[in-house]
Amino acid sequence: MSEKVRIGLVGCGGIARRHADGLSALPEAEFVACCDVVEERAKKMAEDHNVPRVFTDADELFKSGEVDAVTICTPHPAHAPLVIAAAEAGIHTIVEKPLTPSLLEADRMIAATTKANTRAACIFQRRFYPAAQRIRNAIDDGRLGKLTLSECIARIHRDRAYFDHDEWRGKWGTEGGGVLMNQAVHIVDLMQWYMGPAVEVYGRWSTLLHGDYIEVEDTTVATIAFASGALGMIECASTFTPPVGFVVTIHGTSGAAVGIRESPEGSQAYTDLWSFEGEEEQRAEWEKTERGGSAFPDFHRLQLQDFLHAIMEDRPPAVTIEDGRKSIEIIQAIYLSEKTRQPVKLPMNPADVVIH
Repeated sequence: MSEKVRIGLVGCGGIARRHADGLSALPEAEFVACCDVVEERAKKMAEDHNVPRVFTDADELFKSGEVDAVTICTPHPAHAPLVIAAAEAGIHTIVEKPLTPSLLEADRMIAATTKANTRAACIFQRRFYPAAQRIRNAIDDGRLGKLTLSECIARIHRDRAYFDHDEWRGKWGTEGGGVLMNQAVHIVDLMQWYMGPAVEVYGRWSTLLHGDYIEVEDTTVATIAFASGALGMIECASTFTPPVGFVVTIHGTSGAAVGIRESPEGSQAYTDLWSFEGEEEQRAEWEKTERGGSAFPDFHRLQLQDFLHAIMEDRPPAVTIEDGRKSIEIIQAIYLSEKTRQPVKLPMNPADVVIH
């Protein structure tokens, strides 16, 4: 097993710094290249992290022979062609969320990486929170019995400056969605990770605060039916002042309920609900330890580390791009349900993507 993976960074704005900080801290990573269409941005990232090579063309990087893997941090409309091109060059990929707004593109990405036998992951670093892992373990250990109900809540805020910052934001043709697609996708992922496959979605969305300058939704409610028979509720909005953050709760037939809360958004989440008898003091101690802790870049680092080990050990990563597709299908089903005013059965026809 190789002791290091040569890895490059594609897209050097915004969230890319979290990836760069994470890679720089990992002994398994040989951080060798930064790539961005804006050369100065790539140079600055490379200088800040002592990275030897700068590229402005991703294809050139993929074909250079200098990297084994890349982490892709471009705006998500560009994810699919980059993942496919990397796979065709034999390069392993980890890509920021959301994977892509399009189920057809997601299927092309999966097909390309499967054909090339390259490892491919989607960033959902919130799965690596200790509080999130604690819930997963309680479910796996059968402590909740059969799962019955989940709530998935995002009460956050985005202002006009956020949407004005990048030309692609706030438009169906480029962002592919709003608060669901670009922010709440994290907790939609957590909900389906806990609850299992969704089989029916009924949802509504609207644009109630930001309608003068965006096309996409800022407010959403939906109900979910899962293959297990359990039900779920999604409530997401980027209209809250002050914002509350993210909440996911899970209930089961044992009578117990567990929950995770990230408040404020971007802080480390903590266990805010843990109703097992006799464990109240333990839950309070977890909250004391975890509440308010920084979420960046520690949990990106943990997921990047898992991805590098997946390459070195020739195994699937903890969060695959197939996993990344699952939350997109639920979100697309909500969009389609609003259009038809009918429940949407899953799995969807990948061609049933709502273009507004």
